[in-house]
Amino acid sequence: MHSIGIPLWAWIVFYASVVLMLVADLKMFTKHGEHEVGIGEALKMTAVWIGVALLFGLGIWLFYPDDPHEMAMEYFAAYLIEKSLSTDNLFVFLMLFSYFGIERKYQHEVLFWGIFGALVLRSIFIFAGVAVIDRFEWILGIFGLFLLYTGAKMFAHDDEQGDLSQNLVVRWVRKLFPVSDKLHGDHFFIIENGRRLATPLFLALIAIEISDVIFAVDSIPAVFCVSRDPFIVLTSNIFAILGLRALYFALAALTRYFKYFKYGVGLILMFVGLKMLLTMDEYINALAEFAGLSVRFPHVEISTVLSLSVIFGLLLASILFSYLSTPREGSKN
Repeated sequence: MHSIGIPLWAWIVFYASVVLMLVADLKMFTKHGEHEVGIGEALKMTAVWIGVALLFGLGIWLFYPDDPHEMAMEYFAAYLIEKSLSTDNLFVFLMLFSYFGIERKYQHEVLFWGIFGALVLRSIFIFAGVAVIDRFEWILGIFGLFLLYTGAKMFAHDDEQGDLSQNLVVRWVRKLFPVSDKLHGDHFFIIENGRRLATPLFLALIAIEISDVIFAVDSIPAVFCVSRDPFIVLTSNIFAILGLRALYFALAALTRYFKYFKYGVGLILMFVGLKMLLTMDEYINALAEFAGLSVRFPHVEISTVLSLSVIFGLLLASILFSYLSTPREGSKN
């Protein structure tokens, strides 16, 4: 897990391609004007985005300048981690849309700008994270402990979300902006009685952006567990969230088939946290020696291929268990 110098032109081409793909995605979703995105359309677009991410991984396998096969495995493992965590977070977006009363035909507009903002913020976080880890490698141990705690907490988390009007983010946004009491189509702001008001559509966008920043506290440290190469970390992260808009509309119709998904995500977080800690033996042993303890923590490297297998297995098992334990329509259960 290392970092190499990727030429500037490669970064420029990547970001330009991402912008073009986002614009193409927006055009495809809005080609019929304002409409409710159906599950068929959402699943097709989700498949397209996953296909694009897999093709990019194949490109890394074939053309990456240094150790391409290992870098490709790191990319796929990081992509799976980020995709699983982002998918779990989409259920929070579903609640936010419900609370703000955003109709399905306007939700794709909010998600487009929400994802665009997430791309910018994630890029900043990742570059900052790489710089910090390069200088203070021991911080990975703190990340590992945090991921273990976060993963374990998912098993104790109550499914009941409570009144979102009491949510800190929602309350802060409402205090910050004078808000219209109803939607005004796809407008984020309106002029009413000479005053500029934010609409519930804008509140939903801000709440989603802030929620994504909170989610990144989990997901970015988890991705650093499988790769320290900034290009791999960044591209896997971005490709995982590029298709979230399409995936959201698919999940909105299939929510009941994902009731155990969060437990799979929790196990993934605990696994990557443990994987991270197992490589921190130098710092753990130094800390034990400082405390006067004669503990020798072993150094254990979990291969990228094994990590990829475990992450994929946990993700698949949680989805299958959710599906098999959900009564089919028309069932007597």
